[in-house]
Amino acid sequence: MADGGALSVTLVASLDGVTAQDWDACACPESATGRPADPFTTYGFLHALEASGSVGTGTGWEPRYITVEQDGTLIAVAPHYVKSHSQGEYIFDHAFAQAYTRAGGQYYPKLQSAVPFTPATGRRFLCKPGFEEAGTAAILQAMAQVARDNRLSSAHVTFCTAEEAARGTEHGFLHRVTEQFHWENPGYASFDDFLAALSSRKRKTIRKERATAQDFGGVIRAYTGDDLQPEHWDAFWEFYQDTGARKWGTPYLTRAFFDIVQDTMRNDVLLVLAERDGEPIAGALNFIGRDCLYGRYWGCSEDHSCLHFELCYYQAMDFAIEHGLGRVEAGAQGTHKLARGYMPSEIHSLHHFPEPGFHQAVAGYLREERAAIDYEMTALANYAPFRKS
Repeated sequence: MADGGALSVTLVASLDGVTAQDWDACACPESATGRPADPFTTYGFLHALEASGSVGTGTGWEPRYITVEQDGTLIAVAPHYVKSHSQGEYIFDHAFAQAYTRAGGQYYPKLQSAVPFTPATGRRFLCKPGFEEAGTAAILQAMAQVARDNRLSSAHVTFCTAEEAARGTEHGFLHRVTEQFHWENPGYASFDDFLAALSSRKRKTIRKERATAQDFGGVIRAYTGDDLQPEHWDAFWEFYQDTGARKWGTPYLTRAFFDIVQDTMRNDVLLVLAERDGEPIAGALNFIGRDCLYGRYWGCSEDHSCLHFELCYYQAMDFAIEHGLGRVEAGAQGTHKLARGYMPSEIHSLHHFPEPGFHQAVAGYLREERAAIDYEMTALANYAPFRKS
């Protein structure tokens, strides 16, 4: 922990009140020597959400970014929102909301430290190197105090790291463990190297799926950086709207978000499109981290067998192998990913309830849930497609 004077904690209603340089010095100091580890907590991504109207008034995600200063210098920040619903979070707390309401309380609004609409693990307590202990403690204490002082039901930190979860429990937050499916790259030289690690039956199945996907009558192309053009986003917007309407009722992101990403983050984007006669008919959007490819959205205007698997999973794995990335996170849920080499992985979150009785009740629930998750992850691992040692 760095030495210094007293800390000052502030809630900021807009990232316009923080410079990109100051924010990223806390969020991604490693970007001084290359790509950010996590594209989602950078100033560019969070500001794109805000500037595009994807978060803010009327969305149920009201920004209240936490900033921590010491002697006038920004040492820590956190993406932080006042929530009026539980949509777009992917760590589901609907059971908590229902129980709190049945007990006579008002669950919303609540506090949420998260990246909106993004079920990807990353640091949530963004501290300058050397200030991790002081910055993390200040953020956790601020969340608990704001919830208590404003008589809010709860404060949550979702998709945090395991280390942050451990720190949160030291400050009275409850640690929750859920699961996703991630693909790990131990250093494959090619997709065939990955296939060689699988059982014969699973290897044949994947080869057949990839061959079937190619039968849609066109070509599959991957775009990133300056190869991305506005017309690619026009096509993907149509796919995204269709998927969003079916999954969530209303798409979370606005059209302006994709325009901003094109202008400011296209080097951190991988857009995979299936095209026939020069026209996209399906696509998958990924964001590129320093050691991970994050699959985010998929959509199509035509249904073709196995094309979803190809664009979302196999093309992502191809890119990760080619560029030496250690992991692919393909989004929330989906036991169907297991057969394609995506293994169960622990996901961490923190939860705090100022009302002591309810806090204890949730603690009991989470103990039982953790046992069930551990059992499920062990059972699912037995169905892994890899060859047995």
